[in-house]
Amino acid sequence: MDDVLVPLIVIPSIFIGMPWLILHYVTKWKQTPGSMTGEDEALLDELHSLARRLEDRVNTVERIVAADNPDFRPGVSDYRSDPDYRLEDRHQRRN
Repeated sequence: MDDVLVPLIVIPSIFIGMPWLILHYVTKWKQTPGSMTGEDEALLDELHSLARRLEDRVNTVERIVAADNPDFRPGVSDYRSDPDYRLEDRHQRRN
């Protein structure tokens, strides 16, 4: 009895069950508009605004310190225009 029952369960599960399961999740994956949910997008927007506010704060602090100390070289606010002075120090230490 077991010799007949096992193949009757295994063969349909391999040829019907597995393709159905795979195709089911493939269609679910294709139906989603994007990989990000609305909650993820809201979190990303919040983190972006937080990063902008923090950058503004750092720039303000660097301007205040630069006004008090003329030898101060800002590291973050001038990263687009000047080469990073911290990298120059690393190269000098290796030589």
